[in-house]
Amino acid sequence: MMGADYLGLPDDLPAPEDDGAADHLPGLRMPPLVLSTTAGTTIRLDDGAPARTVLYFYPMTGRPGVALPAGWDAIPGARGCTPESCGFRDHFRELGEVGASRVYGVSSQDLDYQREAVDRLHLPFPLISDRAHELADALSMPTFVAGGKRLYSRLTMVVRGGTIEHVFYPVFPPDTHAQQVVDWLRTNP
Repeated sequence: MMGADYLGLPDDLPAPEDDGAADHLPGLRMPPLVLSTTAGTTIRLDDGAPARTVLYFYPMTGRPGVALPAGWDAIPGARGCTPESCGFRDHFRELGEVGASRVYGVSSQDLDYQREAVDRLHLPFPLISDRAHELADALSMPTFVAGGKRLYSRLTMVVRGGTIEHVFYPVFPPDTHAQQVVDWLRTNP
């Protein structure tokens, strides 16, 4: 899909179905993993900070000039990572106002790929690289394979005190999801 419009979504985008793959996550403690961010720092998500952290997991951001895996638009829940990231960018300040002290996007893409996305999309928050799928394996998170790569299924966690408080899964449509998170945080102080 060279030259694809990564900011738009096709009208016939297939919606993912809730397969129950994330039902076990609310109430789990975050594992004691150290992951790298595009800010050049590392983070532990089990730090027990009392403020809320929003983690949105996504398969992969598209990059102009780089082809997406074959059949990408036909995989329910695959397409829309760039519009989703832009939504979190556009609602970043509002997320903070309703209680999210930290926001991170998480994918299995490498840091160089993610840094390009942070710069191109002007994201005001860092992305986390989990190339080895440590979080996915530790928490039995849903993933899928496309283009020969294991990728995160799209979901969002709200973490407080090192414990997963709430999970949005499946996420659809991805371009309006950040507003869903804002609304949930506002009604669940």
